[in-house]
Amino acid sequence: MLTIDASILDAIVAHARRDHPDEACGLVAGPVGSDTPTRHIPMVNAERSMTFYRFDDREYLRVAREMDDRDEEPVVIYHSHTATEAYPSRTDVSYAGWPQAHYLLVSTRAPDVTEVRSYRIVDGVVTEEPVKLLNASPDAVQSYMFGHTPVSVEYECPA
Repeated sequence: MLTIDASILDAIVAHARRDHPDEACGLVAGPVGSDTPTRHIPMVNAERSMTFYRFDDREYLRVAREMDDRDEEPVVIYHSHTATEAYPSRTDVSYAGWPQAHYLLVSTRAPDVTEVRSYRIVDGVVTEEPVKLLNASPDAVQSYMFGHTPVSVEYECPA
């Protein structure tokens, strides 16, 4: 299960909408071994493409060094699909090199609905996982569609 703060998810979706019609990409870092995404890092899509994304090599190297200095690792790797559902393509699966990461896809194909889905991709096998959204109310994410059923989202609201 991906557990993520609503403010981070909102930032990812805003990035995807801002870069549309090109695919957006980035990652969310967290402390090594924690599986806790804490720091959103939007990246440049070096391909500037509506159908493909690739991190800029220099930017990724800088970010990787920064994460290493901070004892962080990629917890979430995300990108958007601009004309298709939020499901990993064959290319996405072939490039999935972090088996411990959550692969978050955001579909921006519809202007009024944002589809958000999370996956584990290990040895070419794609497994959808539920999303637990922290610090949000149900009203705050009404425009998001999580997977095929909204029941995969758990809300944890501040007291």
